[in-house]
Amino acid sequence: MVVVATHIVQHPLAQHLLTELRNRETEPSRFRQLAWTLSTLLILEATSGVSLSSRLIETPLEPYEGQVLEHGLAIVPILRAGLSMLEPGLQLLPDVAVGYIGLERSHETAIASSYYCKLPNLSGRFTVLVDPMLATGGSAAQAATLLKFHGAEKLVMACVIAAPEGIGAFEKAHPDVPVFTAAVDRELNGQKYILPGLGDYGDRLYGTL
Repeated sequence: MVVVATHIVQHPLAQHLLTELRNRETEPSRFRQLAWTLSTLLILEATSGVSLSSRLIETPLEPYEGQVLEHGLAIVPILRAGLSMLEPGLQLLPDVAVGYIGLERSHETAIASSYYCKLPNLSGRFTVLVDPMLATGGSAAQAATLLKFHGAEKLVMACVIAAPEGIGAFEKAHPDVPVFTAAVDRELNGQKYILPGLGDYGDRLYGTL
């Protein structure tokens, strides 16, 4: 199967917001604001492939054949940091179904274990998997497998930053799922944190440092 390319969002605003997120001086309240706006840009890009169909409507003056979304939409955050990308998705996407996947990564082994999974029927829906950090790729690959099991056929992933190792592992597991991100960073360190990265996204988001 041909590997779908990773899409790096090069919009100047996205790169500005990412730099502010990386800054260690950015306080949690400001971090949340930046994360919301950047997530909006990422989800807009990730849903650029949603198919359209024609619909005849009546404007106040005459009939008009317009374009509407052909399929339903769904957004699924990986808990907990993925919740930061949920609200922008709810604001952007019409009639969107929401699922949740809870995966916790061991700091010793870097292997994720599942503690929660609640998903709608995803059959026929364009589904966006969201998680800010694509580090080892293990959690994202596991989540994508769950989404496909629950009927997701048209599936994309949106993340704030990714490591080359995570991109490689995710593409190997799901070569048909494109990834949309603001940056692919240099590497992972020994503790599986992304370098240069921005630290622990969830801790910075919620002030649990």
